[in-house]
Amino acid sequence: MEQHRTRSAPHPQRPPAQRGHPATAPGPASSGPAPQGGGRPAFARRLPRPRLTGLGGGLFACAAMALVGGIVWLLFDSSLFVYGLLFLPVAAATALWVRPADLITAPIAAPIAFAAGVWPVAGGSGGFGGQLMGLVSALSLHAGWLYAGTLIAALIAVVRKSVLIGRRRLPRRIA
Repeated sequence: MEQHRTRSAPHPQRPPAQRGHPATAPGPASSGPAPQGGGRPAFARRLPRPRLTGLGGGLFACAAMALVGGIVWLLFDSSLFVYGLLFLPVAAATALWVRPADLITAPIAAPIAFAAGVWPVAGGSGGFGGQLMGLVSALSLHAGWLYAGTLIAALIAVVRKSVLIGRRRLPRRIA
């Protein structure tokens, strides 16, 4: 019985670095090798480029905000202002590091992470009921930080998605 190949044989004239990506092959319009770093600015090349799944982005945000809540509780005497201020970069990092297929999860994970990490700084009195009331009070009184972080994550996700859609349509216009 004959077996069929699922992958095409490597092309002898194409360099190994470009074999899997025919769109990046140099054509008559390119003038030499591509710039190092994929055309990203120098400051952006130094930043990490993790690609988290939707679940990974949510876990990252929750773990980061739990860590922030503990640090704020220890160093800043449970200041919800500092907690909210530190929530904004965590929400932005979550939206930047989620992979393109899971962009919708970034604005969903941000408020969940805010609620997960606010417990140490909520300031409830003894007992479960007191802690729960402190948590609900902290969430309601500092909803501005929650909305701001969610808005940042949503804006970053929308901009990233529109850039991805623009890149997808670009080769159709040229061809």
